[in-house]
Amino acid sequence: MAEENAGLYIVFTGAPGSGKGTQARILNEKYGLPQLSAGEMLRAEAASGSELGESLKDMLAKGEIVPDEITIAMMEKRISQPDCAKGFMLDGFPRTMTQAVALDEMLKKKGMKLTAVLDIVVPQEIILERILGRYTCMNCGQGYHEKFQKPKVYGVCDKCGGTEFSRRADDNRETVENRIKVFKEITYPTIPYYEEKGLLRHIDGTGTIESVHKRIVQVLGLAEK
Repeated sequence: MAEENAGLYIVFTGAPGSGKGTQARILNEKYGLPQLSAGEMLRAEAASGSELGESLKDMLAKGEIVPDEITIAMMEKRISQPDCAKGFMLDGFPRTMTQAVALDEMLKKKGMKLTAVLDIVVPQEIILERILGRYTCMNCGQGYHEKFQKPKVYGVCDKCGGTEFSRRADDNRETVENRIKVFKEITYPTIPYYEEKGLLRHIDGTGTIESVHKRIVQVLGLAEK
């Protein structure tokens, strides 16, 4: 990771489909900041066939919130890895006030401090359109959208040349609407919590992926790459 970016500890928050994961991946590629995606970790565990994974599978399929103790333990273990010592981005964590307080405690123990909490704001109708049309390359994980981000060659991944794609099982209207409802009820209270701490930065999440990225870079004071 470039020395100029050492010590950046960022939380991405916002409703499902607001672009948190996409923007975190771009920062990872350009600036080397590790992206810690709670959703990806949980989905990987759900697909592992473990006893915990089997219980997670049903929760994720319904868009339900995973118990705090599971997510907190998983994230604390990940933050302790050597690649996180000088900075990281949290994508999809914390999702509850309990998780937000636990994050403060785990960072304090490690001598770390949040740099900023980026709240990516997108209207609900746009969120639904984004989520219901997205899919990924099964080989490399590159994301696409049937309307906004198609491969240059139909059916062929731009990044690796793969020809097999998949959609997340929970990317259906009923589950998405439930996930948005859960966000408003459970996650939204963390917004004023971080605002009181002076850490919250609202990011307009509409427009192109690149335009949103530029807004984030400007807010973080990073050099353009």
